[in-house]
Amino acid sequence: MKGENPSDLLYPRGAAERIRVALKDTPVVLVNGPRQCGKTTLARTLLQTDRPYFTLDDETTLLSAKTDPVGFVRQIDTAIIDEVQRAPELLRAIKQAVDNDRRPGRFLLTGSANILALPTISDSLAGRMEVVTLLPLAQSEIRRNQSNFLDSAFAGTVIAPRNPTVGNDLMERVLIGGYPEMVGRGDPRRRSAWAREYIRAIVERDVREIADVERLDQMPQLLRALAHHSGQLLNFTQLAGQVGIDDKTARRYIGLFEQLFLVRRIEPWFRNPLKRLVKTPKLLFLDSGLLASFVGMTIDRISSDRELFGSLLETFVAGEILRLSTWSEVQSTCHHYRDKDQDEVDILLEDEAGNMVGLEVKAAATVTAADFKGLRKVAVATGRTFKAGWVLYDGDKILPFGDNLAAIPLSCLWGD
Repeated sequence: MKGENPSDLLYPRGAAERIRVALKDTPVVLVNGPRQCGKTTLARTLLQTDRPYFTLDDETTLLSAKTDPVGFVRQIDTAIIDEVQRAPELLRAIKQAVDNDRRPGRFLLTGSANILALPTISDSLAGRMEVVTLLPLAQSEIRRNQSNFLDSAFAGTVIAPRNPTVGNDLMERVLIGGYPEMVGRGDPRRRSAWAREYIRAIVERDVREIADVERLDQMPQLLRALAHHSGQLLNFTQLAGQVGIDDKTARRYIGLFEQLFLVRRIEPWFRNPLKRLVKTPKLLFLDSGLLASFVGMTIDRISSDRELFGSLLETFVAGEILRLSTWSEVQSTCHHYRDKDQDEVDILLEDEAGNMVGLEVKAAATVTAADFKGLRKVAVATGRTFKAGWVLYDGDKILPFGDNLAAIPLSCLWGD
């Protein structure tokens, strides 16, 4: 699974400008994200042919980098180094090189694992490196729409889509997700074949490269259990029991899946005025298309089972929000809210100034006042900092439900 799909070139990436800016004042820029999401294509497009390119997916290059990292870096003035997580030893050598010559933009790195979480690595390039996350394609990138839903949301505004995506068309988008290879395959069976091979390669190769795992055969079982619980509260003991491993091992394996950008933990949000809150994180697959293919979801299955579609749709929306956050002007953190009364908000965003945006996901074409119960609780608790509380639904109209509350079409996320 070397390199990137040429079809990536078709899509403008929202994070591109952030990388360009970082290269102008920072010695090392790391583009971090899952395999096959477009990192290599973007890096080589931004810098074109003005510097050498090394990929550590090439075994000879990898052997050189691991055997003599200082010598490997010494020969380089500026470079793109791809898949740097395969030789974390290089980061210390890059640190030495940068300490001797701090020109901005010397090294553009890509990584398919969160190397900052690897032991002894996190502080080696502190103050010398900027990390830009690149995730699979957002729907707005696929549609070539440069607007960002998050910036509008924190401004308390939403733009009605000209051509709302609803019904089966919406389901198709959710089933495809955002990996360029999946987007480029029209046949669902071919998408599933790619997804199975993608997951197999990550579990069998990439996991082994970042951690010592004795029982690799247990990891696909745990990942499948996580897939069936995407969007639910994270219960390590329950998941461990399903696979036949202990709680500690389950926590470690899930942490590895997070490092490899397969899943994402969404932490609970709480404030003192709100009592009786559930303080358990949720876990979501990072891409709805990968999730759907992995567990065999089809258009027929989700059409006949709205509950199944609901869990997949929440994964899709959370993935879109996380993608948009990688290039939005507003920097925000993503949480969820649930209390002991079972009132909840699927996605709760908080910016650096404490402003709040709440999003509830509903896999239906109708919305009622009851769908806003959790949003209203958060609105009361946060007061003037509550900028918007929206129920994203399978409809085509923006419908007001009170101060800063509205039902909005799901396709507002990408602005068709």
